[in-house]
Formats: sequence, C-alpha cells, structure tokens
Amino acid sequence: MTDAAEFNFDGLIGPTHNYAGLAPGNLASAKNAGAVSNPRAAALQGIKKMRALHRLGLGQGFFPPQERPSLVTLRALGFNGNDRQVIDAVSKYDPSLLADIYSASSMWTANAATVSPSADTCDGKVHFTPANLAWNFHRSIEPSMTALFLKAIFPEGDQFTHHAPLTGGIHFGDEGAANHNRLTMEHGSAGAEIFVFGEPGGRFPARQVKQASKAVSRLHLLPPNRTLFVQQSMEALDAGAFHNDVVCVMNENVVFLHERSFEERDSVYKRMLDCCPGVKVIEAPASMVSLNDAISSYVFNSQLVTTQTGSMALVLPIEAMETPSVYEFIQHTLSEDNPIAKAHFIDVRESMRNGGGPACLRLRVVLTSEEQLAVNKTFVCDENCFARLEAWVHTHYRDHLHPDDLSDPEFLIEAQTALDALTNLFSLGSFYDFQKN
Repeated sequence: MTDAAEFNFDGLIGPTHNYAGLAPGNLASAKNAGAVSNPRAAALQGIKKMRALHRLGLGQGFFPPQERPSLVTLRALGFNGNDRQVIDAVSKYDPSLLADIYSASSMWTANAATVSPSADTCDGKVHFTPANLAWNFHRSIEPSMTALFLKAIFPEGDQFTHHAPLTGGIHFGDEGAANHNRLTMEHGSAGAEIFVFGEPGGRFPARQVKQASKAVSRLHLLPPNRTLFVQQSMEALDAGAFHNDVVCVMNENVVFLHERSFEERDSVYKRMLDCCPGVKVIEAPASMVSLNDAISSYVFNSQLVTTQTGSMALVLPIEAMETPSVYEFIQHTLSEDNPIAKAHFIDVRESMRNGGGPACLRLRVVLTSEEQLAVNKTFVCDENCFARLEAWVHTHYRDHLHPDDLSDPEFLIEAQTALDALTNLFSLGSFYDFQKN
C-alpha cells in the first residue's frame, strides 16, 4: 500500500462551445441541436465546478481546449488557402463540416483517455492510453492533441508511461474512462479495474468495443485476476446511456449506479465482490428511479469523491435536484448507513444541454506523493489559477453563439486569439498548430 490521492483534470470548455447535435445516442445533444449556446457561461460553470472539487480537498488540474476550428483537418480534406479562405470555402461548399471542426467536445475529458494507477500495473507505473473516439468524426480528430496534452502534464519517464491510441477504427472503438472504473479499499491499494463494453444491435451504437478494452488492459499490464470486462445493458444503451458513466460511478469500494446498468447484473456484482471483498453497492431500483429520469438528470454522472475528512461526497448536476424521483433517491441514500455523507449540487447546464454532466468533464488520475512531484505544475490549479482562468474567459469568450456564426472567418480569429492568450497566460509556448505557422 502507498499513499495516494485522486486528482481530477478537467477540460477547459473552449470558446467555440456550440450545440450541433453531433453524437447519435446522446439525447440531450440531439434535443438542443441548433440552439444558441453561451460559451462564457459554459466555461465559467466548468471552472466553478473545478474550484468546488479543490475546496473539497481534491487535487485539481486542467486540460487546455483543443484548437478549434481544426484547420489541419480541413486542409487534410483538400481545402486550401489561408485560414480565412479555408473557412470561407467550407462555408460555401460543405457547411456541414463546420460543426465538426468547431466542436468543443474535448472538454469532456472522461473520454480523453484510460488511466491505470501504479498500484494496479505490473511495472508500478501510471499508464495512459488516449481514446481513439473512432465512432464520431468530430471526436476522432482529438486523440493526437490529447496525447500531446497528456505527455505535457505527465512527462514520460520513471513514473508515467504513454501509449498510442488504438488503431483499427471502430473495430477497436475506444471511448476512454467514461467506460472504465476501479474498485479498491483505498486509492493507494491495488485495485480491480472494471472495463464496460457494449454490444451492437440496439437502437444506438455501442461505442466501447470489448476488444478495445482488452487491448488497453494488455497495454497497461493489468493482472487478469483483477481485471473485469462487463457488458453494459442493452436497455440502458437504448434509453440513451451512450457511456456507462451515465448510469454508474465508482469510488474506492463504493458502486453508485442504476439497477439496469449491466447485463447479468447479479453475476457482475458477484465478480466485483470476488475482486474487492469490501464492495458496497448503492443501487437505484427502477421502481424508484426510471432509466429516463436517471439519464435526463445525469444523477449517476456525478463525481463520487473521498473528501479530506475521509467520508465520501457526491457532486451532482443541479438537474438531479430538480427531478423529484432522483432527489428522493439521493436523500434516501444520504440517510442510509453508507460512506456517502454529503451531496453538492452544481450548475453545469451549458455542458448538460450538450450531453455532458460533472463526471464527463473530468479525467481521474490516482497519484502517489512521488508521482505528484513529477506532474507538470503548470496544469495543477489553486485559487490563483482559477481566478486567472475566469479573467481569461471574461476577456475572450462570447456570451452567445449561434451555429450560423461558425461560418464567419472573424470568429476563427476570435477563437485563435483566446487560445493564444491562454498559452501566454501559462507560458505554454507554441502549443497549437496556428501558433507554429
């Protein structure tokens, strides 16, 4: 056993945050497609959530937004000229591409990568594999930049090992930590890693492929006797739980989930108990919370965390408080004899309207004290960092963005100016392609 703590690295919501409805199976995203977004409010809500986790005693860091629009992608597709000319050409000849290359979806860092703590791996190092996000074009252009960010934050060496995103397209479709969990009695102890996959044939695509999860487990040198591959229920997928983290979250030895999360539910619980004998399952019965209520409120896309006091807390979207059946279940949970002692409701409505709750916005990384020393501190937040980020957002972000605005080359300049200011603010150097030209 080693001393270890959970850090959350949130994706800063970028200045091009908009509602385009790009992801099949994401019901909130589809419902709000074409609506006017508020990038400034979105980013400030994300930073406020980060500050709340920091004040609960958790380590908190950030990923910069990816460069959007992705002009590299457009040029690879045959659009030529200077930046303004490229945007103008796409607007005239293939405007549907604009939503893809302007998408701010990298803010959902739960999809950025799969991370295995050093306590779990056979070589005693933290392993990272960026998700290939092969199912959706707008997300499939993220992995190379994700890999760059991960290596900048967690330098390769004695503590950290980085793997390339899986090849093979959707045959090895990998959506990262949104379908990955971990059970252990405490963060620093060896844990059981839980990979959740879907099977095709339902209403919506099953984006996490079992073979992808197995490949990641091999790359991360995980012991087979402490690695579980579990099928998400088809019912949950069909209801709109496009990732397992929409219906299930785990922290240390606690499993907080909906009754209909897994196929062969009883067998899954037994296998978890075999790997981690102290597991405590807190389950919302379908008779109390319908799948529709669970998914629309994102109650299980909360962050379940261990606070400085040693008790656990839920950080939930405010929609969970506004859904009567869900709120009743939360109050029932808090009244029961279990490790969850408090619930904190936060406003991340701009992200929620695009289909991402609190847990979507963060990548969990368990780090020992020695590993924490190896992390690039530029990306680790304190109160001063939050204040600087908020000032940057107020200076550079719009308070409304219509999908039609994406065709304006002037908005391209706005977005690049914002990212350039961020790299200057944190002395990151030329991080983005447009800065290297």
